[in-house]
Amino acid sequence: MHAPFDCFSDPAPVPAPDRLGDLVAPVAAALRDWSGPVPADEVLYVDTDPAIADTATFVEHYGPGLLAASANCVVVAAKRGGETTLAACLIPSAARADVNGAVRRLLGARKVSFAPMDTAVGRTGMEHGGITPIGLPADWPLLVDESLLDLEHVLVGSGRRTGKLIVPGKAFTQLPSATPVPDLSR
Repeated sequence: MHAPFDCFSDPAPVPAPDRLGDLVAPVAAALRDWSGPVPADEVLYVDTDPAIADTATFVEHYGPGLLAASANCVVVAAKRGGETTLAACLIPSAARADVNGAVRRLLGARKVSFAPMDTAVGRTGMEHGGITPIGLPADWPLLVDESLLDLEHVLVGSGRRTGKLIVPGKAFTQLPSATPVPDLSR
């Protein structure tokens, strides 16, 4: 690893498939079933303190250099004609999802809002503050801000507040239902 991930030296990041027991079931299953040009062992896991899992606190603790290499995965609820569809958006941590513009248009919805925490946690099997795009329900649309694909590595949640994943940016296109989107965030 290199900057900005040099801050993770004790403990050092390890291949995520070597730490499946530390991951929630859907994330561990996704890594076990991983396929594509980026091998699963290039997805790294690093232990972190759950008390600093939220992005702002995490960046304050580890340094501002991490912000440009970090992404948040947010769950949204898209409504149209009495139907609600859940989807996820992976956006740079320094940005906000364009929920009322790009996300609404891409999902063909009349209205899009952030999913209630209980819904997001219950449907993903992940912890609030640790939701990651790896292991999401395969039938959910996953909208990925295209700018993340160009990053060598991206820091995302691990499915739990304890731990983070460091993922090659190009690997996000290997995830089920992933769609790269220009200008997904603002």
